[in-house]
Formats: sequence, structure tokens, C-alpha cells
Amino acid sequence: MTDPKDALQPGDALLLVDVQIDFCPGGNLPVAEGDQVVPVLNRWLAAAREKGIPVYASRDWHPSGHMSFAARGGQWPDHCLQDSAGAAFHPELALPDDTVVISKGVRFDKDQYSAFDETGLAERLRQDGVTRVWVGGLALDVCVEATALGGREAGFDVRLIPEASKAITADGAARAIAAMREAGVTIEEALG
Repeated sequence: MTDPKDALQPGDALLLVDVQIDFCPGGNLPVAEGDQVVPVLNRWLAAAREKGIPVYASRDWHPSGHMSFAARGGQWPDHCLQDSAGAAFHPELALPDDTVVISKGVRFDKDQYSAFDETGLAERLRQDGVTRVWVGGLALDVCVEATALGGREAGFDVRLIPEASKAITADGAARAIAAMREAGVTIEEALG
């Protein structure tokens, strides 16, 4: 069992991946029970505030007609359009005012699943003195996985918070966990 108050230490950061309306039930690309990560992440956010740990939050921020959309030959329905209600962070997510927001999926020529993919996040984390990154969000088997792997590639100690992440499919979750473990991501114990 991972208690965020015990787990978070100086040099850490909390990185929330794409906890947006469109990825929650009722959204354009919902992850089953995606909204259930919010209370878990709020516990981590409260602990981060208490301990002075910086918070970063990635968001899909697609331009209209993005190449990842089915209408353009991509694999996803339209989702997280810039400035749309669906692109907003979940309204119950208690992000602090000083959260660093990372917008991804903004390019016209490719998709960006990882919050580290050409966003400058690794450099910002280094500037902020971060060496260990705690990751949770949506979806475990797409953007959370890509972000965790991107963090490892950038040289960070990455810890996945499994109870703060939901996958599109159970098979996808198993594959993502295996890939992350192989890359050296620490998979924290789920809360009881």
C-alpha cells in the first residue's frame, strides 16, 4: 500500500496524465471508470501540497481536424479539441493554482501520446530539481504508458501509481504494465 504522505520526498514531482472530461464517462473517448482516478489523485495532490512537491498535468490539446481523428484516417474519434468543454480537466480534480500544464497532441503532422514528446517537460523537470516522477491518469495503456516510458528515456526515476490509472482494456493494462516494468518503471503497490 502506497501512502502519498510517506512516499513523496524532496526531488519528486507528481505528473497527472490527461485527466480530462473527454476521457471520462460521458466524454467523446471515455475510459471505463476513468473518473475513479480523481479521488485517488486528489489524495496525492493534497500530499504534494502539504510537502511542497511540484505538480505537472498533461492534457491532449488537439486542433480541429487533427490527424489522429478517424475523419482524417486516424484511430480515434474527435476528442480534446482545444478550448472545448471535453478538453477541460475533470472538474473535481483539485489541481493547485501553480500546476504546470503540458499541452500535447498539438502538432499537425503527428500525435503525441507522451507528455515528454517534444514538449520540453524533461528540461522543465530538471530546472525544477526533479529526479523522481510519480505518474497517474488516463489511459494506462496509451498516454500513461507512453509518458512513463518517456520519463525513463529522459533519465528520470518513474513510479506508476496503479490505483490512479485506468486502462482502455484489461489486456492493454497487462501489456502496458509489462512494458513499463521492462523499461525500469517502478509499479507501486495498489491501495487496499
